[in-house]
Formats: sequence, C-alpha cells, structure tokens
Amino acid sequence: MTAKIGIIGAGAWGTALAVTAAGKNDDVAIWAFEPETVDSINDRHENPDFLPGVAIPAAVAATGDITELADRDFVLLVAPCQHVRSIIAPLRDYKGTIVICCKGIEVKTGKLISEVIAEVAPNADAAVLAGPQFAKEVALKLPTATTLACENPERGSYLIENIATPYFRPYYSDDVIGVQLCGALKNVIAIGAGMVEGANLGENAKAALITRGMAEIVRLGKKMGARSETFLGLSGIGDLMLTANSRSSRNYSTGYALGRGQTIDEIMRDKKTVSEGVPTTKAAVALAEKHGIDMPISSAINNIIDGKSDLKTTLKELMSRPFKKENC
Repeated sequence: MTAKIGIIGAGAWGTALAVTAAGKNDDVAIWAFEPETVDSINDRHENPDFLPGVAIPAAVAATGDITELADRDFVLLVAPCQHVRSIIAPLRDYKGTIVICCKGIEVKTGKLISEVIAEVAPNADAAVLAGPQFAKEVALKLPTATTLACENPERGSYLIENIATPYFRPYYSDDVIGVQLCGALKNVIAIGAGMVEGANLGENAKAALITRGMAEIVRLGKKMGARSETFLGLSGIGDLMLTANSRSSRNYSTGYALGRGQTIDEIMRDKKTVSEGVPTTKAAVALAEKHGIDMPISSAINNIIDGKSDLKTTLKELMSRPFKKENC
C-alpha cells in the first residue's frame, strides 16, 4: 500500500516534489497559498506561475485548506522558512513526520526549522530533505541524488521508499542538525559567489570564497552538534557546488545582481520567488556571535545586503585579514 503524502507549498520545488511523489503514490495532496494555483493544478494539471512547462499527474490534488493534510502519512514542508511557524500552526496536533524541504533559519529566534516544528507541532517527527536539486530538473525526471536525514532509521527507510524513484535517489543520514545547516548556510555562500561573478572578480576569487565559506559552515555546524562528514556529502559540498555556480539558483542570481550594483530592495521587488539566503544571512551571523564562531565571509555578505558596506571595501577588508592556517 502506498503512502498518503502531503506537500505544504506549491512553488517550484513543492510542485516538483508533488510530481515526483505521484510517480509511485496515487494520493498526493498539495497545499497552495494562492487560489489561482489551486485552480490551475486541479483544473489544468499545471502550475504556470511557478513551474511552467511541466505536466502535473492527476494523482496530485491541490487545496487551499492546510488542515486537509492532517490525515497524511507524512508531509513535505516546502513553505518559506520565515513563515513556517504560522503556516503549520493549524497542524499543531499532527502526529506524522514533517519532512523539511525548505532551507533556512528562522531569523526572529535563530532556531532551525526542526526546532520550530517541535514548538508548533510537538507530536510530529521531523526529517530533512536537502541536496543538489533544482526543481525543474527533478520535475523533468533528470537524475538527482539527495540526502534524507531522520533520527529514526526505520522511519527514514520508510520515507525513502515512498519518495525514491528511478531518477530521484535519497541517501539516508541521521544528522538532522548538520543537513539543515548545510542546506541553509550554503545559500549564504551562494549569494557571495554570485556577487563575485556579478562584479567580474574572477574564477579564482569565486573558488576561494566558496572554499572558505564552507570552512565557516563546518565551524558553526560542529559547534552546534553536526558531524564533519555531513559537510562532505550531498547536502554539504554537493548542494554548495550546485547553488554557488549557477544563475538558475535564486540565491546566486540575487548575489549576481548585488555584484552588478543593484540594491537588495530593487532585487527582491522584481522576484516572484523567495531567496532564502537573504534572511538566513542575518540569522547565520547571529548564530555565529551566539556560539563564538568566526564567520567573516558571512558577516561581510550580510553587511553588503544591509547596505552597511560595498563590495570593493568589503573585499579589501577580507584580503587584508591576518594570515592564518587553512581550515581554522
């Protein structure tokens, strides 16, 4: 018997996951905030606003009432991270597994999304799906490998069995903290990498920023209880390689526009979709301060986003920092 799967969020990634889930499950429900998206999925089996050109299987039914997902065996959470708390509040009594598929940190509290779930829906289990996965490629059934983290191996196996397909391959991990941090913080570094390209600073500079940015992620992750090997996996270096090297990435494209001289207000005004790395940058800097971790690249990116510094000045400051041993 196949699982009854729910999906919270009908943006590009939520829709792609719905298409994937419907490949082996005949009962997939997806919640959408926009009434027109609900109608488009149900009536025309498409989502032109967020994932154009992809046919949505008839097994996927959309709803504007999130409580209709309360009977699902598990739900995939693909809502914007800064709104997760309010969006899932109607599911406070949910007893299944909420699989976190969004990548960010709640700015107001500095909490990981698993911690938010524990507060809002305390009877639910939390799992995480993160890795190098562009929505359109997954929806078009191009080969994709990712990480699914869950503290309970048996539950993790069940989740993998119900979302894996011949073209979508999850690998199991029990490092829920590490996989979340990888997914969230790589967006910060992707913004920085986009800035470097937008400002024509060269491939050397971009490679250095990505590498030293990962060193920052590892430092903070280990302090918060993550395992070092997680950062070498699909949710770590794999996701960072993808997100920090392609203008198809919302965060990279945001950084690129910043590097070309646009302000963050100008960039966000023209975007339909959320660049999770923008608020996450602020949260990352706050977490670094809380845990006493040095994260100069993340801090520099945050200052540029906030308009407190410009790229030229920031680069000069980073390049003139005291010399030190690598990976410290």
